[in-house]
Amino acid sequence: MMGVVLFAADALLKAYVCFYIPSMHLSQPLYPYGGIGVFRDWHGIDFSITHVMNKGAAWGMFSGIQEYLLYARVLIIGGLLSYLLFVKTTGYRKCCLTMIAAGALGNVIDTFVYGHVIDMFYFIFWGYSFPVFNLADSAIFTGIVLLLTESLWLKIRGGSSKKSAREPA
Repeated sequence: MMGVVLFAADALLKAYVCFYIPSMHLSQPLYPYGGIGVFRDWHGIDFSITHVMNKGAAWGMFSGIQEYLLYARVLIIGGLLSYLLFVKTTGYRKCCLTMIAAGALGNVIDTFVYGHVIDMFYFIFWGYSFPVFNLADSAIFTGIVLLLTESLWLKIRGGSSKKSAREPA
């Protein structure tokens, strides 16, 4: 259910941005670059909703090989969905993998519908212009961070229990 909600929210937000916010250009005089300002100079942070066309992966990397990138994304999604459907795992891990799969699927669908991925969240942190991203990217990132956190937690917890089991009573 969470994956469906994430996917739908991402698709609706991207459709809104695509149809109602002009594409970002560095020369546009409106704040910032034609986007809608959400907040400005909040403890040195600016945030706006913009419309950026991304033909690559994260930060526009590999935009020259968009077709191969699409194939790789589809294979990864297929692997994730197969794992979710056929491998018994914890609810926590399923939640994390569902977030990753829903985000990846959202970006792949963009490629078919718009010909590129639509990014919209634009932050400027204390003068540093952070790369523009979308809700799907956030879901992928969050799912990966949660999986890594779980892995680290299990390693620490497992290491401490082994250590205490070896200590003399």
